[in-house]
Amino acid sequence: MGTAEATSLSAPPLLGPSTIVPPEAGLGSFLPHASTLPAACSGANERTFVAIKPDGVQRHLVGEIIRRFERKGLQLVGLKLLQASEELLKEHYIALRDRPFYSRLVKYMSSGPVVAMVWQGLDVVKTVRMMIGETDPAESRPGTIRGDFCVEVSKNVIHGSDSVESARQEISLWFCPEELTCWEDTAEHWIYA
Repeated sequence: MGTAEATSLSAPPLLGPSTIVPPEAGLGSFLPHASTLPAACSGANERTFVAIKPDGVQRHLVGEIIRRFERKGLQLVGLKLLQASEELLKEHYIALRDRPFYSRLVKYMSSGPVVAMVWQGLDVVKTVRMMIGETDPAESRPGTIRGDFCVEVSKNVIHGSDSVESARQEISLWFCPEELTCWEDTAEHWIYA
């Protein structure tokens, strides 16, 4: 799927769970932003993938993490709690398959529920990475999620896409287009110039 040009989200048509979209019509005829649903796009509509890992879920950090992103002005457009399959995790971490910790990482990520999310906003990939902190919590600054809640690298609470391209891939891997919602955030005009 190609990148989509950033478009205004001011008046999307309504699609509900019972709406039937004929395959020949394509979702774009019903929802003008359909090309942005499974991907990250640029500008205020850039999207990123975030996963709260099993240790973050078990430690009841989900609400606090969501609160931080919302208070920053980011828009939540997709959210689900799931037990990730080994197949999904192996695909997600395919770039790390030759690393010595790969099998431990897949086992850890499948050890409990994960909260998968898609966030949207201006430069959201970079913003979320800064809010998360360094992969190694010992190198993370206080005030970051890992700096505040993590002690060791093997249990670092959260994952965030590291580039717009990886966000596209991860969003498409974890979410179907119909699981992402286009909605107008009425606070947006208070956040963006």
